[in-house]
Amino acid sequence: MRYYIADTHFFHRSLNEKMDQRGFDDIDQMNEYMIDQWNSKVRKNDEVVVLGDFSWGNAKETTEILDELKGKIYLIRGNHDRFLDDKNFDTSRFVWIKDYAELNENKRKVVLSHYPIACYDGQYRRDEFGNPKTFMLHGHIHATKDQQFLDAYQDYVQQQKHPRISDGQLENVPCQLINCFCMYSDYVPMTLDEWIEIDKQRRNIL
Repeated sequence: MRYYIADTHFFHRSLNEKMDQRGFDDIDQMNEYMIDQWNSKVRKNDEVVVLGDFSWGNAKETTEILDELKGKIYLIRGNHDRFLDDKNFDTSRFVWIKDYAELNENKRKVVLSHYPIACYDGQYRRDEFGNPKTFMLHGHIHATKDQQFLDAYQDYVQQQKHPRISDGQLENVPCQLINCFCMYSDYVPMTLDEWIEIDKQRRNIL
């Protein structure tokens, strides 16, 4: 099974107290809760793609967290993953570390970046039933006003029409930008289909 999650920010005190206002007593409690939530779902051979900003801790602290987490972990580099710049950090705990990636999942394409990409590769592809075949998964914006701006952009794009390649008939433009922010899933890594449902519920889309 493959899961996704973004912006855990282990050890990042200011996110607990200020920006995200996560509500934990301290970062030790925050870290412990996130580890427990992760391991409540992920098993040894599961894959977890972290969409950036995994840890604010140093090399030693981040390694200690990684040693407690289950699964095969892949990292899309975030702007706060400063532990990667420490020459003493052993990157082997991650299967790979990339700035950008594209994966295939059940005949669908998943575009992965820490930052949301407005016009992503494969955006217009649909399956035989008219469902989008490509999803852009990201992090970075947390639950800030930027999320509201991105939602408004996505709503606007989805109302626009373009000629279908196959027959020229007009159809709505697909736009599937999904923020895998850890707080949206109570810090539990989720599958692509679970994130699709979480995003629909968050935006009140039936």
